[in-house]
Amino acid sequence: MAGHSKWANIQHRKGRQDAKRGKVFTKLIKEITVAAKMGGGDVSANPRLRLAIEKAKGQSLPKDNIDNAIKRGTGQLDGVNYEEIRYEGYGINGAAVIVDCLTDNKVRTVADVRHAFVKHGGNLGTDGSVSFLFKHCGQMLFAPGTDEAKLMDAAIEAGADDVMTNEDGSIEVLTAPNDFSLVKDALEKAGFKPEFGEVTMKAENETEFDGDDAIKMQKLLDALESLDDVQDVYTTALIDE
Repeated sequence: MAGHSKWANIQHRKGRQDAKRGKVFTKLIKEITVAAKMGGGDVSANPRLRLAIEKAKGQSLPKDNIDNAIKRGTGQLDGVNYEEIRYEGYGINGAAVIVDCLTDNKVRTVADVRHAFVKHGGNLGTDGSVSFLFKHCGQMLFAPGTDEAKLMDAAIEAGADDVMTNEDGSIEVLTAPNDFSLVKDALEKAGFKPEFGEVTMKAENETEFDGDDAIKMQKLLDALESLDDVQDVYTTALIDE
């Protein structure tokens, strides 16, 4: 059993992302473009592209935008050349933070990320300073009330790495990053549709934040997520809503 506020925390995070729909569209297009550039435009042979397209469809990104992003990635259309960069740092009370970016200007991006950290009480760290505190994996979250025994059986059959029940009754299924889509499809065919799912950097251990510290930490995370070059932000802070 773990993370009594996991369900509320994930729902709150989804709500914040949905409220930034325009910025989300931009990030989805960048991810599709880079995924197609790195692994080709064939969805069946490119797990990262498949996941990016699934996420885009889940956010109602128009099909033309998806198709054009793939074409830019494969060179069929002209487009910006993005580079992947990861920054690591510390937030309030030393909470670990990972910031994944796609950028066409590294100098601008590092300056923006460093400024956000410093302005909101954190600091930028060095490569590898906090990444060991996270696990790269696929993560699905199922609502409280889901049949734990049946879900566990289906998840094991589908090839999941782990199944965990949180104190709030929600259930997490973890997979290897490249197996995420296959396991998700298998679970949905078995009648288990996750409320939330992504390939993520999951904190191995989380520290719960409340009161003023929670407010300060959320401001830092919001500042980082609002940056144009930032794709994803991960943290060991579990903010009590």
